[in-house]
Amino acid sequence: MNFALWTPLSVPVVLAALSLTGGARPLGRLGPIASSTAVLLSGLFLVGAVLDGQVPSLGGGLLRADALSAYMLTVVGAVGLVSTWGGLGHTEKAPGRFAGSYDALISVFLAAMSLAVLADNIGLMWAAVEATTITTAFLVGHHRTRSSLEAAWKYVILGSVGVAIALLGIVLIYAASRGTGEPTLSWLVLSRTDLPLDPALIRAGGALAVLGFATKAGLAPMHSWLPDAHSQAPAPVSGLMSGVLLAVALYAILRIQTITDAVIGPDFLRVMLSVGGLLSLFVAAALLIRQRDFKRMLAYSSIEHMGMMAVGAAIGPAALPAVLLYVLGHGLTKATLFVLSGRILEVEGTPRIDDVRALLVRRPGLAVPWLIAMAALVGFPPFSIFFSEVGIIVAGFGTGMGVVVGIALVLLLVIFAALTRLTVAMTIGAPAAAPGTDPAGPDLPGTDPAGTVPVRAAPDRSAHGPRLPLILALATTAVVAFIAEPVGTLLARAAAVLGGAQ
Repeated sequence: MNFALWTPLSVPVVLAALSLTGGARPLGRLGPIASSTAVLLSGLFLVGAVLDGQVPSLGGGLLRADALSAYMLTVVGAVGLVSTWGGLGHTEKAPGRFAGSYDALISVFLAAMSLAVLADNIGLMWAAVEATTITTAFLVGHHRTRSSLEAAWKYVILGSVGVAIALLGIVLIYAASRGTGEPTLSWLVLSRTDLPLDPALIRAGGALAVLGFATKAGLAPMHSWLPDAHSQAPAPVSGLMSGVLLAVALYAILRIQTITDAVIGPDFLRVMLSVGGLLSLFVAAALLIRQRDFKRMLAYSSIEHMGMMAVGAAIGPAALPAVLLYVLGHGLTKATLFVLSGRILEVEGTPRIDDVRALLVRRPGLAVPWLIAMAALVGFPPFSIFFSEVGIIVAGFGTGMGVVVGIALVLLLVIFAALTRLTVAMTIGAPAAAPGTDPAGPDLPGTDPAGTVPVRAAPDRSAHGPRLPLILALATTAVVAFIAEPVGTLLARAAAVLGGAQ
């Protein structure tokens, strides 16, 4: 099974090189899809291995796949495939000589995310997360407009500050391990409860590391880069950032939390994560109420969901299976929505919600999957986000954190109302008619000027793009919560890893 450890690292790098040489030719354009497929298949192979009781490792243990790593690698591949396959032929991509660099950067991004979840070394994990700052900065500024370049620089500055803080925390954790006689950054070793680590250094290092990675995860108050970056990046890139980058940053937080909990107990980071989670929910609720841009709407929704996952992490082991299920459901749903948002932007020519009306009548090929995906995002059953949020709330009440989850529930209801209102405004109703024209509009059933002969609606010629990846993503989120074996077993084992079991 060792091949499944190096495949998600080497294949995307090779394909990135081919994308640079292939440019806009088919080989180059298919590179990100092939990279995502390689990562997904590797993740599935590793899932099978860990369920069979194996723990594959490589490089003297530098790369290691336990249940959590295998699960996260599968999420990276699945979300990457939806974003890249669904975004195939996306006209937001810059033409000519920039096409090859776009595809190459996406492949490198996927390789870096794979390394982050497979590394049994928090220093190497940090380096992989930092590598994504470089790749995604160029992707955010891909349009080379003033707004996109401003968003890219904002992301670089705030992201670099975050990873610098995280690096300082990791250095302190390493310093704490020097007292053991064998300094290490292996999270497998550091999470052992019998290791004599310096509690003061672990407290300071853990707090700084979590704060730094929280910046990459988009948690408030370190979230300000996220709405600009997500709204200015090409839609497939936004899907990758929301569904993969934020999730891997959360993964890093969970690994650090395992180390601190083993040394100083869970109360310290529980407070930090609870405050960050509730503040993120509050920021999302406040800014979604009057949101006017549908891509920024999705970005603020990412802040909301990461906040809810942070609350689940604060609750602890009882909520961790729900949090991990949340990661998959949110990633697939948000990748689908960002791909659809790009298609809507192509045909409507504007991201303003006020200028996008009656999609269900005018462009049902876009409106129907948009409505289904939005229903998944706001937490309607049977989609997995519903069960994840219910699991976190129930676990919170059961572990004495009723006040925290009660506040979170109120904010979730506000966000639900805001997202529902904005979605209805975009999709339901009849479009406004220009003065002197048929009120039904050119794309709607109406009558001829004499008012006698019905006029057929014009066919929906929206730029749909590939539909199969979106169908598969939404179908997966609808059924995954009901699959006890092997999904339930995998989630339980991954949560046990975070609880200290090896």
